[in-house]
Parts: sequence; C-alpha cells; structure tokens
Amino acid sequence: METDAGVTSPMKADPAPPVDGDPAPWVDIEWHHPWLAPYQVPGQRITQACASGTPLWQALNQCASAPVQFVPQSDLPVGTAYEAFIAQTGQCPTREGLHDFFNGLCWIHFPATKRRLNQLQSAHIAADGVRPVRGPVRDALTVFDENAAFLNAPDALWKALQAKQWPDLFGCLHPLWAQSQLVLFGHALLEKLTQPRKPMTAHVYRVAPDARSMADIDAWVAQDLRSEHLATKPFAHLPVLGVPGWWPANAKAGFYHDATVFRPPRRPRGAPQ
Repeated sequence: METDAGVTSPMKADPAPPVDGDPAPWVDIEWHHPWLAPYQVPGQRITQACASGTPLWQALNQCASAPVQFVPQSDLPVGTAYEAFIAQTGQCPTREGLHDFFNGLCWIHFPATKRRLNQLQSAHIAADGVRPVRGPVRDALTVFDENAAFLNAPDALWKALQAKQWPDLFGCLHPLWAQSQLVLFGHALLEKLTQPRKPMTAHVYRVAPDARSMADIDAWVAQDLRSEHLATKPFAHLPVLGVPGWWPANAKAGFYHDATVFRPPRRPRGAPQ
C-alpha cells in the first residue's frame, strides 16, 4: 500500500526473522545517524548481547527497564491477539530481528505512550474483535505505532509541513529547523531506516512546545492520544532524509526538487486543473 507521500506503508508482512544468535542484523546498525541518537546507549548494549548469542527477549529484559516483560514469541497462545495478550499479561511476545528490537527500544524510551497505545488497541479488539480489514481508528493506531515521529516546531514550520510547501519548509523556513526537534517513534520506520532511502516517510505528530525531553514527550503524547483524535488522521508527511542535517545529500542543489518524494499537496475535488 502506498501513502500519499509516495512510500510503502508499514502495514505489510514482516520479513522472516533470523535464527536465534544470528549476528547479521545487529552489526549493520549505523548508530551515528541522527535519528538513532536517542536510542543509541541501550540499543548498543542490547545488540552486543544479541550478537553474542543472547535471545532478543532476554537481552531487552537484562539491558534496560520497560513497563512490560519481554518473552519469546512462542509464549503467545495460538488464536490470541498480540495486543490483547500484552494488555492481559504485561508480557510482550518478541521475535528475533530488527523489527521487534526497535519495538522493544520504543517500550523502553516511551513507556507511557506504548502503554496508552496498547490500551486503545486492546479496547478496540475487545469491542470489535479481530477483523480482516481494520477500521479507521485501528488503522490510525497501527500507523502511529509503526511509523510515527514526534515534532516540536514553530507554527510556521508545522503549517508548511502540513501543506507540503516544500520550497518554504526547506528554503525560507530553513532556520526554524534549528528551533525544532524531531524524534522518530515508529518501530517499523526505525527498522527501515537501517537501510536509508530517500522516499522513506514518517507520519508526523505535533507535540506541545514545552515537551522537549524524551520523558516530557512521552508523558504529553500519552495523555493526548485519543481514539477520536486519531481517527481524524492528525499526521503530516515528512520524508525523513529531508530533515536538515540528517542526510548529507540534502545539502545538494536539487535534492528537494524530486516530486516523486516531495509530492505536491492533493488538489481538492472539483478544483480547477
């Protein structure tokens, strides 16, 4: 499925996980990238343990604290919804591989937000069951969990991002990026960015101006998340490698002129061509 920002949605089947103790996924993480900086310290401890043969679920429990206990994927009973199991047991089934590694890091760094997401997800499952096609709220919850980023920014920057006014966002408003903070939250997005490509796009959720630290962002987002609000799709789309200072190539002339990535806003229905 394609987003209107031109990238593949995270709601696709996950790749087959590597076998326990396979060091391949862990040695390829380039922690110097700016989007990984908030996760680097515990992330490196966990990956070092995994590269030495420790199962991921065990390394997550040993190397950092989280509001859930990580357990092997095999602990999830057949026929039980993943989100419901977490809500009922306080245990998070974990597969080997980068996808669940980054999910674990998000539980560690954003415990209140992840708990709130799980509450909303499990409540909708309890009310509606697991359906072949998600409704608008569960769809928004999944997008948030897998692909969200949190932005603290001046009004002018946020409005330009919402409107996809790319020349202004990365041109005349460029100095405002120094007053802004972007933190990636979606674990599928973090996983994809271990192999960065220009079209990779975040669903950006704006946070309050006074939410600056990771703990402040976590507390603010957790209290702000509501099903009715998420159903309105309160996201702006941002190709992550376009963030000034995050990718060397975006300093080159023409980087932002790629309309396959930095797409113009959609015309309203009935608007003149």
